[in-house]
Amino acid sequence: MIDRTSSDDVVSLASGMQVGAVVVLERDPGGVEALLADRVRTVPRLRRRLVQTPLGCGRPVWVDDAGFDISRHVHRVVCTAPGDDAALLGIASSLVTRPLPHSSPLWSATLVTGLTEDRAALILVFHHVLSDGIGGLAVLANLVDGAPAVEATPFPTPAPSRRELAKDAWAARLRLPGHNSFTGLQWPSLGSRCSLNQPTGPQRQQTMARTSVSRLRAAAHRCGGTVNDALLTAVTGTLGTVLNGRGDHVDELVVSIPVSTRRSTTAAHLGNRTGVMPVALPTGGDTWSRLTRVAAITRSHKKSITSVAPIFRTLKVLGMADWFMNHQRMVHTVVTNVHGPDHPMRLAGAPVVGLIPLSATTGNVTVAFAALSYGDAFTITVVADPEHVPDLPMLTEALQAELDLLG
Repeated sequence: MIDRTSSDDVVSLASGMQVGAVVVLERDPGGVEALLADRVRTVPRLRRRLVQTPLGCGRPVWVDDAGFDISRHVHRVVCTAPGDDAALLGIASSLVTRPLPHSSPLWSATLVTGLTEDRAALILVFHHVLSDGIGGLAVLANLVDGAPAVEATPFPTPAPSRRELAKDAWAARLRLPGHNSFTGLQWPSLGSRCSLNQPTGPQRQQTMARTSVSRLRAAAHRCGGTVNDALLTAVTGTLGTVLNGRGDHVDELVVSIPVSTRRSTTAAHLGNRTGVMPVALPTGGDTWSRLTRVAAITRSHKKSITSVAPIFRTLKVLGMADWFMNHQRMVHTVVTNVHGPDHPMRLAGAPVVGLIPLSATTGNVTVAFAALSYGDAFTITVVADPEHVPDLPMLTEALQAELDLLG
């Protein structure tokens, strides 16, 4: 089998974005290096490199890294005092923005000790081309205790020949297109100009807010919406408050919502299978009326999921892809939401007491939001370019206040 990137993977590869999660542990589990060395064998792409193919042989492919060495991917650091959440997120931000070398598998795992209450944390980072959020959960499921047994396969297997690559590529080109769940290209009109759209630099700062899934669900159901609608309501209310404080008065914000075309996957079938649902959402009004409006708007857009791959291919051919990413005004912010594990997990015997999503959104979106649930806990990470979002502490406080209102 040739493990080839999809068109969505190629978009993720070009964006350079890295993502991940912080797995907060009740204690230092010890022996993490040996444990991961054993368990990565059940996730093929964690021991594969991404390589370009010869001319005419299709998109890049994943091949086994014959020189794979777990010590290049698993590291340890001691958190500086006071070892609180802010210090942990500071380490996570530096790791998720540090480019992973393309000469080896595109992931890293860093065990952080020295946290308050004798906790530890495993920071997992991978390039977005490796997988989307649904695939990331499949990877995590294979690394924690109780992972399903997977039949061992020979390693390394030889890389496919040029003839095999060309044959596979042409077979894919000639294959009749299957069912496509994406609609045609649809997008709201250009968003209002405001300070949210500025070309971002390489640095990111991450903060977080917390609530519970059950509280958000109860609030959403009160207004005929979903947990994601409640999250969007909190985000738009927050940004409306912050923009007003900056002197920007925007009645609507265009929010890009990544949508997966699959509910689950396995560690053997990673990659990206996503589209985006861009929606113009209100920033004003009281929380409950705004939630009712948001729920109605997202319901009307559920069948308007757009694949960005065709747009990106066109821009790439024209040599405008990078310029577009740094100057677009179609989107003000990005809000991702992944439904995480419902059951408690352990890693090397240590209970997992929290999951924090990590992202490093690129382009001219200065602040974005990533949410991840774990049991009833719901954690939202605010991802910002600190140069353009000096009011990040106030923004985070406003988000927590919005979530508390919904609760």
